[in-house]
Amino acid sequence: MIAVNPMDGASVLATFGALGVLVVIFAESGLLVFGFFLPGDTLLFPAGVLCAGTAQQAPRLVLWQVLLGAAVGALVGGQVGFLLGRHGGRALLARTSKRGVRETVAQAERLLARYGYGKALVIGRFIPMVRTVLHPAAGALGVPTRTFTVWQIVGGLLWTQSLVLAGYALGSTVPDADDFLLPLVALVVVISLLPLLPMLTEARRARRDR
Repeated sequence: MIAVNPMDGASVLATFGALGVLVVIFAESGLLVFGFFLPGDTLLFPAGVLCAGTAQQAPRLVLWQVLLGAAVGALVGGQVGFLLGRHGGRALLARTSKRGVRETVAQAERLLARYGYGKALVIGRFIPMVRTVLHPAAGALGVPTRTFTVWQIVGGLLWTQSLVLAGYALGSTVPDADDFLLPLVALVVVISLLPLLPMLTEARRARRDR
C-alpha cells in the first residue's frame, strides 16, 4: 500500500504525477474547507521543474499533461466552488468553526470589494488559502455567473500555466534545480501574499480606530 501525504506536493507528484496535479488543484480551487490546506503553488512549481527532466532521482513528468491537468483542475474546481457558494454557501461559510477559514473568508470579501470582481478573481488565484474560499464567497455574494466564469478562467489559466512554465524554465536552465525548490517555493508564496498587505493594513487601522 502506497502512503501519500496530500499536504506534501512532492509526495503527490511522485505517486500520481499529472493526475495528482489535477485532483489537488481541483480540490484547492473548489472544495472550501476540504481544500483549504492543500498545496497549490508548492505543487505547480515543482511539477514544472520535474517536467524539465534535469532533477536527479525524481520522476519525470510530461509538460503538456501537467499544464492540461492544472488548467482543468483549476477551472472546474473554481466553477464548482462558485456553485457551492451560490446554493447555500453563505450558511456553510457561517457554520465553519475554524478561525483561519473565517478570517480568510473575510479577506476574500475585502478583496472583492477593494478590487472589483474581475481583478479580485485574478489576483485571488495567486494568494494561498484565499483562492480556496474566494470562489464560494463569490457565489454567496451574488457575483453574476457570466462575470465570474470569464474572470475565473482568466485567473485560473494565468496562475496554473505561469507557475508550471516558470518551474519548467528553471528546471531547463539550472542543473539540479530540485536542490533549490524549497527556498524558491517559499519566495513564490511570499510574493503571492503581497496583495493582502493593503487590506491587512486597512483592517488593522479600522480595529484601532474602533
